[in-house]
Amino acid sequence: MKIYDEKHLKNIVLLGSSKAGKTTLSETMLFEAGIINRRGTVEENATVSDYHAIEHERGNSVYTSLMHTEWRNYKINILDTPGLDDFAGEIISSVRVADTCVYVINSQHGVEVSTELIWNYVDQYKKPTIFAINQLDHPKSDFQSTYENLRSHFGNAVTLMQYPLIEGQDFNCIIDLLKMKMYKFGPQGGKPEKLPIPEAEMERATELHNELVEKAAENDEALMELYFEKGTLDENEMRKGLKIGMLNHDVFPVFALSAKNNMGSGRLMGFIDNVAPSGVDALPETSIDGDLIEKDPKGPVELFVFKTTVEPNLGQMSFFKVESGSIEEGVELTNHQTGQTERLNQLFVIDGHKREMVSKLATGDIGATLKLKNTQTNHTLRGAGAKLAIAPMEFPEPKIRTAVVANNKSDEEKLGEVLHKIACEDPTVVIEYNRELRQLIIGCQGELHLSVVKWYLENLYKLDISYETPRIPYRETIQKPAQSVYRHKKQSGGAGQFAEVHMRIEPWYEGMPEPKDVPVRGVEEIELEWGGKLVFYNCIVGGTIDARFLPSILKGIMEKMQEGPLVGCFVRDVRVMVYDGKMHAVDSNDIAFKIAGMMAFKEAFVNASPRIMEPIQDLEIIVPEALMGEVMTDLQTRRSVIQGIDTKGGYQVIRSKTPLAELDKYSTALRSLTQGRASFTSRFSEFATVPGEIQKQLIDEYQNKLVEA
Repeated sequence: MKIYDEKHLKNIVLLGSSKAGKTTLSETMLFEAGIINRRGTVEENATVSDYHAIEHERGNSVYTSLMHTEWRNYKINILDTPGLDDFAGEIISSVRVADTCVYVINSQHGVEVSTELIWNYVDQYKKPTIFAINQLDHPKSDFQSTYENLRSHFGNAVTLMQYPLIEGQDFNCIIDLLKMKMYKFGPQGGKPEKLPIPEAEMERATELHNELVEKAAENDEALMELYFEKGTLDENEMRKGLKIGMLNHDVFPVFALSAKNNMGSGRLMGFIDNVAPSGVDALPETSIDGDLIEKDPKGPVELFVFKTTVEPNLGQMSFFKVESGSIEEGVELTNHQTGQTERLNQLFVIDGHKREMVSKLATGDIGATLKLKNTQTNHTLRGAGAKLAIAPMEFPEPKIRTAVVANNKSDEEKLGEVLHKIACEDPTVVIEYNRELRQLIIGCQGELHLSVVKWYLENLYKLDISYETPRIPYRETIQKPAQSVYRHKKQSGGAGQFAEVHMRIEPWYEGMPEPKDVPVRGVEEIELEWGGKLVFYNCIVGGTIDARFLPSILKGIMEKMQEGPLVGCFVRDVRVMVYDGKMHAVDSNDIAFKIAGMMAFKEAFVNASPRIMEPIQDLEIIVPEALMGEVMTDLQTRRSVIQGIDTKGGYQVIRSKTPLAELDKYSTALRSLTQGRASFTSRFSEFATVPGEIQKQLIDEYQNKLVEA
C-alpha cells in the first residue's frame, strides 16, 4: 500500500442520527475512489462498515467502523459511527481522533434528537465540522428547511456551499457556490458533468457566492484586506479562509448529496482533500498535565490508543492515532500509564473487518496493531525523547444500572471474565461486583446498550443470563443515645462461654465533644470503607473486662455494622462506649465477648431511634423548553427536590436531587416522555433519611425475607 506523508492524510468521522445514511455514504466514498468495485447496501448486509452480526440483525450501526479511501493523492481515513447516544463511547473516541467531523443530516427530518445530543461531543473538542444534507432524492426531502434548521440550532457559522437545483425523485443537479458551477449527474450518479449555472439560478447563486466570499474573508485579516481591495476572492483564497474558519469553529460548510445514488460524494471528498484540515493543521494535543504536545512529523513518537477490541481467534486489537513522529513495524514503545515496553510487530490499515499490513505510518495517520499485552484504551505509547502523555478521553457516567446473574451457577466465573473483556472494549460499560448488595452490576448508557451487552453474552459467548433490578445500597444509623446490657452464657460440657457487656451508643457527627460522664481509657476512630465513622471508646474501670477482650467486642460490633439490624445494610456514624461488664476466669474467651459485643450493639441500636438513609443522586436533565413540563411532573412523582433551572442554547437544564431508588429505568422513561429529545447525567450526592412510610415498608420486607429463609 502507498505510504502517505502527514500533509496528505485526512481523518473524518461520520456523525448523525440513525438512518441518516452514514454507512451508505462511507460505502459510496470507497466505491467512488475505486477501493471497492461494488457498492453494498445496509439492507443486503453487504457494506464494508456494519460488518458485525448484531449490526446485520438490527439493521444499523452499533460499533464504529474504520475504513480508508484514496482520493486525488490524499488518503482519507473514515470513522463510521453509530447514530444513537446509547453508544456514546464509540462516538466520543472517534470524534477525539478525527480531524474533521462530517455530520450527515437526513433532509426529510432536519436536526434530529441524536444530532443535538452528539453535537455535545463535537463542541467539547471544537472539531472542524461539515454538514452533509443527504437523501435529497427522497420525495419528502426539504433542503431549504433543513438548512434553516441547522442555522437555528448551530448559528451563523453554518455556511452554504451547495444547494440542489431540484430535489425529490428528480434530483440530479447541484449548484456549487465555491466553484460557481452546476454538477449534473447521470442516472447512476458518479462523475458529473460540469455545466454553467442556468440563467434562472444565476442571481440567487451569485448572491450566495458573495456571502460565501465574505464568510471566507472575515476569518483572516490579510484576506479581509484583499477582499476590500479586489471586491472578491479567488477560489484558492476562499479555500484558505474557509479552512481557517473551520479550525476556529466559525465556519461549518454545508454540502448537498444523495449517498444512495452516488451524487455529490466526489465533490465532498474533493473539499475534504483541498480545504478540510489535516492532523498537522489541528490544534496541538494536551497532555495529562495540561502541556501542549506538538504534532511534529520529525519529533518523538506519540501514539494515542483510542479503541480496543477483542477479535475471535486473534486476541486484542488496539486502534491508535500517530500524534507525533512516525512509526515502522517492529518499533518498541513505552506505555506511559504502565511503564511497560510494547513491541508493535505488525501495523495495519483497517477497512471494516479486513486488515492490510503496512510498513510505516506518519503523523496524523490512524492504524491498528495486535496483541499488545499491557495497553488499553486511553493509553499513550511513546518513543525515546517523548516525555508527555496525552490527556485521556472522558466518558459519561452510566445512565442505567442492572444486576446480571448467570442462570447456570457453573458459568459465574466465565461471566465475570467475559464482562471484563466487554468493559475493556467499551469504557462506557462499567462492571462492578457490589459486595454490599451481593450483586454483579452492569452500568450502561441506556436500554439499547444493555440489550447489546446481553446479545453478546448469549450469542457470542453462549452464556444463559438474566437481568435483575439492582438493590439499593441503603445505610443505617441512629438519632439518639441508647444503652444495653447483654450477657452471653453457654454451657455445653467442659469449658463454656461467658461474657457480659454494658454499652452505650450515640449518633456520631463531625466535631462532636468528647463524652464527659464516663472515664475514657482509650479511643479508636475507624473510617468505614462504606462511608462514615465508628468511634469506639474503652471506658472500663476496675478491670471488670480484661483489655485483651476489647478487640473481640469491637470485632462483634463491626460484624453487626456490616449487616445492620433494620434491613441488613451497612451501619455508619455511630460512637460506642463500653463502660462495664463481667467475665469469668475460665469460661470467658474471645468468641464469647465477640458475640456479647455484637448483641449488645444490636439491642442498643434498635432502641436508639434508628433510621434508614438512602443514596441521593444529583440529576441534570437537558430538555427542550416545550417538553419541560412533562419532565418536571415526572420528577415530582420520583420524590425529587428541584435545585434550579438554567438555559443552555435552546434547552432548559433542570437540576434536581433524586433518590436512587426512584431512578430505575429512568433512561427509558425520559426517552418516552420526550420522544428521545432529552438527555441526563446522574452522580452520587449524599445520603438522606428515607420517609417514615418507606422505612416501615423496607423493614417489613426485610423481616419477611428472614422468616422465609
